[in-house]
Amino acid sequence: MTPLIETFRAWSRVSDHVVSSMVQANRATAAAMRPVEWSNGEYRDVESVEHRRPGWEFERSVDDVEAIDVGDVITFTKTVTDDDVRQFADASGDTNRLHLDDSFAEETRFGGRIAHGTLVGGLISAALARLPGLTIYLSQDLEFVAPVEIGDEVTATVEIVEALGDDRYRLETRVERGDELVVDGEAVVMVDALPETDDR
Repeated sequence: MTPLIETFRAWSRVSDHVVSSMVQANRATAAAMRPVEWSNGEYRDVESVEHRRPGWEFERSVDDVEAIDVGDVITFTKTVTDDDVRQFADASGDTNRLHLDDSFAEETRFGGRIAHGTLVGGLISAALARLPGLTIYLSQDLEFVAPVEIGDEVTATVEIVEALGDDRYRLETRVERGDELVVDGEAVVMVDALPETDDR
């Protein structure tokens, strides 16, 4: 066997090992990132409607997609952090200095940095994600009433005010900081039953 062939075979064995290791690492990472919770003595996958993190709180008046009706209310509460604002700027591309630059923001009418309006409005979507079933946004109107500062705890509330037929609902939507309204609006959503999956 020539040195060139021996070198090629050795390189091939190393390459196979590296690829195999990368595949195993990727599988482990993907498994670790799946949300799970401890229930009845074992870990189980968590549906998005049950997804919780420290500092997130939610309440809902209905737990069954078939029981959704006018008057049902869902709330979602969290503190808007500096990390939230910076990640939103990175994800959206909205790098307005008002949200990211302390010295610049101090010279504006707000006297300091504030969260992106659409980040705060996005908490309405977080509340909707906690409706039972699969919620699909059809429309959202928003009015930004007051700024939200970094570190403010805010609560998004959605209330079903009209059943439109075909699993569609009109909702009043708002975000509040304590008793102060910061975002007001209205949404229309469609709510489907969750699809059947093999791992449920």
